[in-house]
Amino acid sequence: MSYKLSLGSLPPAVDCPAGKKVAGNKSNFPILKGLSVYRLTVKPGCFREPHWHANADELGYCLAGKAFVTIFASGNIHAQFTISAGEMFFVPSGSLHAIENAGDTDADFVITFSHEQPEDFGLSGFAGCLTPGVLANTWSMPVDELAGLPQSPRDIEFGRLASPCEIPEAAGFVSPYKFAIESRAPLLANEAGSAIVARRDTWPLLRNQAMYSVRIHGIGMREPHWHPETAELGYVKEGRARMTVESPGGVSETYELAPGDVYFIPRAYPHHIENLTDGEVHFLIFFDTPDVQDIGFTGAVPAFPGRVMRPTLGLTDRQLGDIPRLPADILLVGKKNPVER
Repeated sequence: MSYKLSLGSLPPAVDCPAGKKVAGNKSNFPILKGLSVYRLTVKPGCFREPHWHANADELGYCLAGKAFVTIFASGNIHAQFTISAGEMFFVPSGSLHAIENAGDTDADFVITFSHEQPEDFGLSGFAGCLTPGVLANTWSMPVDELAGLPQSPRDIEFGRLASPCEIPEAAGFVSPYKFAIESRAPLLANEAGSAIVARRDTWPLLRNQAMYSVRIHGIGMREPHWHPETAELGYVKEGRARMTVESPGGVSETYELAPGDVYFIPRAYPHHIENLTDGEVHFLIFFDTPDVQDIGFTGAVPAFPGRVMRPTLGLTDRQLGDIPRLPADILLVGKKNPVER
Protein backbone atom coordinates (compact mmCIF):
# COMPACT_ATOMS: atom_id res chain seq x y z
CA MET A 1 0.00 0.00 0.00
CA SER A 2 1.44 3.35 -1.03
CA TYR A 3 2.07 6.14 1.46
CA LYS A 4 2.38 8.71 -1.36
CA LEU A 5 -0.12 10.37 -3.70
CA SER A 6 0.55 12.94 -6.43
CA LEU A 7 -2.41 15.32 -6.38
CA GLY A 8 -1.28 16.76 -9.71
CA SER A 9 -1.77 13.39 -11.43
CA LEU A 10 -5.37 12.96 -10.27
CA PRO A 11 -8.32 13.85 -12.50
CA PRO A 12 -10.23 16.73 -10.90
CA ALA A 13 -13.44 15.89 -9.08
CA VAL A 14 -14.74 19.24 -10.41
CA ASP A 15 -13.23 21.32 -13.22
CA CYS A 16 -15.22 24.23 -14.62
CA PRO A 17 -14.58 27.84 -15.71
CA ALA A 18 -15.25 29.06 -12.15
CA GLY A 19 -12.95 26.70 -10.27
CA LYS A 20 -11.39 23.30 -9.76
CA LYS A 21 -11.33 20.71 -6.98
CA VAL A 22 -8.89 17.80 -6.78
CA ALA A 23 -9.73 15.37 -3.98
CA GLY A 24 -7.42 12.92 -2.22
CA ASN A 25 -9.62 10.65 -0.13
CA LYS A 26 -10.13 7.02 0.84
CA SER A 27 -11.33 6.07 -2.65
CA ASN A 28 -8.06 6.99 -4.41
CA PHE A 29 -5.64 6.94 -1.45
CA PRO A 30 -6.71 3.83 0.49
CA ILE A 31 -4.23 4.20 3.35
CA LEU A 32 -5.98 7.36 4.61
CA LYS A 33 -7.66 7.20 7.99
CA GLY A 34 -9.00 10.23 9.84
CA LEU A 35 -7.68 12.73 7.27
CA SER A 36 -8.19 13.65 3.61
CA VAL A 37 -7.06 16.49 1.38
CA TYR A 38 -8.40 18.76 -1.39
CA ARG A 39 -6.51 21.11 -3.69
CA LEU A 40 -9.01 23.89 -4.40
CA THR A 41 -8.82 26.70 -6.97
CA VAL A 42 -11.34 29.55 -7.19
CA LYS A 43 -11.07 31.70 -10.32
CA PRO A 44 -11.21 35.53 -10.27
CA GLY A 45 -14.79 36.82 -10.08
CA CYS A 46 -16.00 33.42 -8.87
CA PHE A 47 -16.87 31.56 -5.65
CA ARG A 48 -17.08 28.18 -3.96
CA GLU A 49 -20.75 27.88 -3.15
CA PRO A 50 -22.11 27.90 0.44
CA HIS A 51 -21.67 24.30 1.62
CA TRP A 52 -20.94 22.15 4.64
CA HIS A 53 -19.32 18.85 5.56
CA ALA A 54 -21.47 16.47 7.55
CA ASN A 55 -18.71 14.37 9.07
CA ALA A 56 -15.56 16.50 9.15
CA ASP A 57 -13.99 19.73 10.34
CA GLU A 58 -12.18 21.67 7.59
CA LEU A 59 -8.71 23.21 7.90
CA GLY A 60 -7.49 25.30 4.96
CA TYR A 61 -4.17 26.91 3.99
CA CYS A 62 -4.04 29.59 1.29
CA LEU A 63 -1.24 28.89 -1.21
CA ALA A 64 -1.82 31.93 -3.43
CA GLY A 65 -4.25 34.73 -4.12
CA LYS A 66 -6.79 36.46 -1.91
CA ALA A 67 -10.21 35.25 -0.81
CA PHE A 68 -13.17 36.34 1.29
CA VAL A 69 -14.61 33.65 3.59
CA THR A 70 -18.10 33.70 5.08
CA ILE A 71 -19.17 31.24 7.82
CA PHE A 72 -22.58 30.71 9.43
CA ALA A 73 -22.17 28.29 12.34
CA SER A 74 -24.27 26.79 15.14
CA GLY A 75 -25.66 29.33 17.58
CA ASN A 76 -26.25 31.83 14.76
CA ILE A 77 -22.55 32.68 14.72
CA HIS A 78 -21.53 34.90 11.79
CA ALA A 79 -17.91 35.24 10.64
CA GLN A 80 -16.44 37.04 7.64
CA PHE A 81 -12.73 37.57 6.94
CA THR A 82 -10.16 37.76 4.18
CA ILE A 83 -7.53 35.10 3.56
CA SER A 84 -4.23 35.60 1.73
CA ALA A 85 -1.22 33.43 0.96
CA GLY A 86 0.28 31.93 4.14
CA GLU A 87 -2.94 32.28 6.17
CA MET A 88 -5.33 29.57 7.37
CA PHE A 89 -9.01 29.14 8.16
CA PHE A 90 -11.04 26.65 10.19
CA VAL A 91 -14.66 25.55 9.68
CA PRO A 92 -16.39 23.25 12.19
CA SER A 93 -18.22 20.22 10.86
CA GLY A 94 -21.73 21.08 9.65
CA SER A 95 -21.11 24.83 9.46
CA LEU A 96 -22.20 26.60 6.27
CA HIS A 97 -19.37 28.43 4.54
CA ALA A 98 -18.40 29.96 1.19
CA ILE A 99 -15.16 31.17 -0.39
CA GLU A 100 -15.12 34.12 -2.81
CA ASN A 101 -12.10 35.09 -4.87
CA ALA A 102 -11.35 38.66 -3.75
CA GLY A 103 -8.41 39.30 -6.10
CA ASP A 104 -7.35 39.36 -9.74
CA THR A 105 -5.55 35.99 -9.77
CA ASP A 106 -6.50 32.42 -8.87
CA ALA A 107 -7.12 31.77 -5.18
CA ASP A 108 -5.45 28.41 -4.41
CA PHE A 109 -5.84 26.33 -1.27
CA VAL A 110 -4.75 23.09 0.33
CA ILE A 111 -7.66 21.94 2.49
CA THR A 112 -7.72 18.97 4.84
CA PHE A 113 -10.64 17.28 6.58
CA SER A 114 -10.88 15.28 9.80
CA HIS A 115 -12.28 12.26 7.95
CA GLU A 116 -10.86 10.05 5.20
CA GLN A 117 -14.08 10.38 3.12
CA PRO A 118 -15.65 13.79 3.80
CA GLU A 119 -19.34 14.19 3.03
CA ASP A 120 -20.13 17.44 1.17
CA PHE A 121 -23.49 19.17 0.93
CA GLY A 122 -24.07 22.30 -1.14
CA LEU A 123 -26.85 24.80 -0.54
CA SER A 124 -27.75 24.68 -4.25
CA GLY A 125 -28.32 20.93 -4.24
CA PHE A 126 -30.46 20.84 -1.11
CA ALA A 127 -32.56 23.77 -2.31
CA GLY A 128 -32.97 21.88 -5.59
CA CYS A 129 -34.44 18.92 -3.72
CA LEU A 130 -37.29 21.09 -2.40
CA THR A 131 -40.40 22.24 -4.19
CA PRO A 132 -40.95 25.94 -4.90
CA GLY A 133 -43.84 25.81 -2.43
CA VAL A 134 -41.58 24.66 0.41
CA LEU A 135 -39.07 27.40 -0.33
CA ALA A 136 -41.79 30.03 -0.68
CA ASN A 137 -43.30 29.06 2.67
CA THR A 138 -39.83 29.19 4.25
CA TRP A 139 -39.45 32.83 3.28
CA SER A 140 -43.18 33.80 3.53
CA MET A 141 -43.39 34.55 -0.19
CA PRO A 142 -46.04 33.80 -2.81
CA VAL A 143 -44.98 30.69 -4.67
CA ASP A 144 -45.25 32.35 -8.07
CA GLU A 145 -42.43 34.71 -7.11
CA LEU A 146 -40.08 31.71 -7.16
CA ALA A 147 -41.15 30.40 -10.54
CA GLY A 148 -38.32 29.11 -12.68
CA LEU A 149 -35.93 28.14 -9.88
CA PRO A 150 -33.64 25.20 -10.76
CA GLN A 151 -34.85 21.91 -9.33
CA SER A 152 -31.79 19.66 -9.28
CA PRO A 153 -30.15 17.89 -6.32
CA ARG A 154 -26.74 18.38 -7.96
CA ASP A 155 -24.58 21.05 -6.31
CA ILE A 156 -23.21 23.78 -8.55
CA GLU A 157 -20.01 23.73 -6.35
CA PHE A 158 -18.50 26.77 -8.13
CA GLY A 159 -20.21 29.78 -9.66
CA ARG A 160 -19.61 33.27 -11.04
CA LEU A 161 -20.36 36.14 -8.66
CA ALA A 162 -23.48 38.15 -9.52
CA SER A 163 -21.54 41.34 -8.67
CA PRO A 164 -17.93 42.14 -7.67
CA CYS A 165 -16.80 40.91 -4.25
CA GLU A 166 -17.30 43.63 -1.63
CA ILE A 167 -15.29 43.27 1.57
CA PRO A 168 -16.74 44.94 4.68
CA GLU A 169 -14.49 46.79 7.09
CA ALA A 170 -15.11 44.16 9.77
CA ALA A 171 -13.45 41.52 7.57
CA GLY A 172 -10.10 42.89 8.70
CA PHE A 173 -10.87 42.33 12.37
CA VAL A 174 -9.46 39.40 14.35
CA SER A 175 -11.50 36.23 13.85
CA PRO A 176 -11.16 32.98 15.83
CA TYR A 177 -11.69 31.12 12.53
CA LYS A 178 -8.58 32.64 10.92
CA PHE A 179 -4.91 32.03 11.73
CA ALA A 180 -2.01 33.87 10.07
CA ILE A 181 0.43 31.01 10.54
CA GLU A 182 3.35 32.27 8.45
CA SER A 183 3.54 35.50 10.48
CA ARG A 184 3.83 33.62 13.78
CA ALA A 185 7.06 33.00 15.66
CA PRO A 186 8.45 29.50 15.02
CA LEU A 187 8.18 26.81 17.65
CA LEU A 188 11.63 25.72 16.50
CA ALA A 189 14.29 27.41 14.40
CA ASN A 190 17.89 26.30 13.94
CA GLU A 191 20.46 25.90 11.17
CA ALA A 192 18.58 22.87 9.85
CA GLY A 193 15.20 24.56 9.42
CA SER A 194 12.13 25.81 11.23
CA ALA A 195 8.62 24.78 12.28
CA ILE A 196 5.64 27.10 12.83
CA VAL A 197 2.64 25.41 14.43
CA ALA A 198 -1.13 25.72 14.33
CA ARG A 199 -2.37 23.48 17.12
CA ARG A 200 -4.66 23.81 20.12
CA ASP A 201 -2.14 25.68 22.30
CA THR A 202 -1.73 28.37 19.59
CA TRP A 203 -5.20 28.19 17.96
CA PRO A 204 -7.73 27.18 20.64
CA LEU A 205 -10.61 26.69 18.18
CA LEU A 206 -9.04 23.53 16.72
CA ARG A 207 -10.82 20.32 17.74
CA ASN A 208 -9.61 17.42 15.56
CA GLN A 209 -6.64 18.70 13.55
CA ALA A 210 -3.36 20.60 13.71
CA MET A 211 -0.85 21.82 11.11
CA TYR A 212 2.90 22.49 11.04
CA SER A 213 4.56 24.69 8.43
CA VAL A 214 7.99 23.04 8.24
CA ARG A 215 10.94 24.32 6.27
CA ILE A 216 14.01 22.11 5.97
CA HIS A 217 17.17 23.80 4.72
CA GLY A 218 19.62 22.19 2.33
CA ILE A 219 21.74 20.92 5.20
CA GLY A 220 18.70 19.74 7.17
CA MET A 221 16.76 16.58 7.87
CA ARG A 222 13.67 15.68 9.89
CA GLU A 223 15.08 13.13 12.29
CA PRO A 224 13.74 9.54 12.35
CA HIS A 225 10.63 9.69 14.53
CA TRP A 226 6.99 8.75 15.04
CA HIS A 227 3.87 10.27 16.58
CA PRO A 228 2.46 8.01 19.31
CA GLU A 229 -1.16 9.11 18.97
CA THR A 230 -1.24 11.11 15.75
CA ALA A 231 -1.46 10.35 12.03
CA GLU A 232 0.32 12.71 9.64
CA LEU A 233 -0.64 14.01 6.20
CA GLY A 234 1.98 16.14 4.44
CA TYR A 235 1.76 18.34 1.36
CA VAL A 236 4.96 19.38 -0.45
CA LYS A 237 4.71 23.09 -1.22
CA GLU A 238 8.29 23.60 -2.43
CA GLY A 239 11.44 21.56 -2.95
CA ARG A 240 12.35 17.89 -3.25
CA ALA A 241 12.75 15.41 -0.42
CA ARG A 242 12.99 11.73 0.39
CA MET A 243 10.94 9.87 2.98
CA THR A 244 11.32 6.37 4.46
CA VAL A 245 8.42 4.67 6.26
CA GLU A 246 8.37 1.33 8.06
CA SER A 247 5.22 -0.80 8.10
CA PRO A 248 4.45 -3.53 10.67
CA GLY A 249 6.44 -6.68 10.01
CA GLY A 250 9.69 -4.93 9.14
CA VAL A 251 8.71 -3.81 5.64
CA SER A 252 10.04 -0.38 4.65
CA GLU A 253 9.33 1.86 1.68
CA THR A 254 11.22 4.93 0.44
CA TYR A 255 9.68 7.66 -1.70
CA GLU A 256 10.92 10.81 -3.37
CA LEU A 257 8.62 13.78 -2.89
CA ALA A 258 8.13 16.76 -5.22
CA PRO A 259 5.86 19.84 -5.19
CA GLY A 260 2.19 18.85 -5.21
CA ASP A 261 2.84 15.42 -3.69
CA VAL A 262 0.96 14.26 -0.61
CA TYR A 263 2.05 11.60 1.85
CA PHE A 264 0.23 9.91 4.74
CA ILE A 265 1.77 8.25 7.80
CA PRO A 266 -0.54 6.21 10.08
CA ARG A 267 -0.36 6.74 13.83
CA ALA A 268 2.93 5.67 15.41
CA TYR A 269 4.49 4.47 12.13
CA PRO A 270 8.21 5.42 12.10
CA HIS A 271 9.44 7.68 9.32
CA HIS A 272 12.02 10.30 8.40
CA ILE A 273 12.35 13.06 5.78
CA GLU A 274 15.54 14.50 4.25
CA ASN A 275 16.07 17.38 1.87
CA LEU A 276 17.52 16.21 -1.46
CA THR A 277 18.61 19.66 -2.68
CA ASP A 278 20.78 22.59 -1.62
CA GLY A 279 17.67 24.79 -1.40
CA GLU A 280 14.74 24.75 0.96
CA VAL A 281 11.92 22.23 1.09
CA HIS A 282 8.63 23.49 2.53
CA PHE A 283 6.03 21.09 3.91
CA LEU A 284 2.50 21.73 5.12
CA ILE A 285 2.03 18.89 7.60
CA PHE A 286 -1.46 18.16 8.92
CA PHE A 287 -2.31 15.95 11.90
CA ASP A 288 -5.50 14.23 13.06
CA THR A 289 -5.38 15.60 16.62
CA PRO A 290 -5.10 19.20 17.88
CA ASP A 291 -2.22 18.20 20.20
CA VAL A 292 0.86 16.75 18.49
CA GLN A 293 3.57 14.73 20.22
CA ASP A 294 6.76 13.14 18.85
CA ILE A 295 9.27 10.48 19.76
CA GLY A 296 12.53 10.84 17.84
CA PHE A 297 15.89 9.10 17.74
CA THR A 298 17.83 12.03 19.21
CA GLY A 299 15.92 11.82 22.47
CA ALA A 300 14.95 8.14 22.46
CA VAL A 301 18.35 6.45 22.06
CA PRO A 302 20.00 8.18 25.08
CA ALA A 303 16.92 7.40 27.21
CA PHE A 304 18.01 3.76 27.51
CA PRO A 305 21.15 2.30 29.08
CA GLY A 306 24.05 1.28 26.87
CA ARG A 307 23.62 -2.36 27.85
CA VAL A 308 20.29 -2.23 25.97
CA MET A 309 21.17 0.09 23.09
CA ARG A 310 24.50 -1.48 22.12
CA PRO A 311 23.01 -4.85 21.12
CA THR A 312 19.75 -3.29 19.88
CA LEU A 313 21.44 -1.11 17.28
CA GLY A 314 24.61 -3.18 16.83
CA LEU A 315 26.85 -0.37 18.10
CA THR A 316 30.28 -0.63 19.65
CA ASP A 317 31.10 1.10 22.93
CA ARG A 318 32.92 3.82 21.03
CA GLN A 319 30.06 4.38 18.57
CA LEU A 320 27.52 4.61 21.36
CA GLY A 321 29.74 7.01 23.27
CA ASP A 322 29.84 9.36 20.27
CA ILE A 323 26.04 9.74 20.26
CA PRO A 324 25.02 12.98 22.07
CA ARG A 325 23.26 12.43 25.39
CA LEU A 326 20.19 14.61 24.93
CA PRO A 327 17.14 14.76 27.22
CA ALA A 328 14.70 15.61 24.41
CA ASP A 329 14.27 15.33 20.65
CA ILE A 330 15.81 17.94 18.34
CA LEU A 331 13.21 17.39 15.54
CA LEU A 332 15.31 19.04 12.78
CA VAL A 333 18.95 18.02 12.53
CA GLY A 334 21.84 19.17 10.35
CA LYS A 335 23.39 16.70 7.91
CA LYS A 336 27.13 16.23 8.31
CA ASN A 337 27.31 13.78 5.39
CA PRO A 338 26.39 14.02 1.69
CA VAL A 339 22.97 12.86 0.56
CA GLU A 340 23.12 9.13 -0.23
CA ARG A 341 21.98 8.09 -3.67
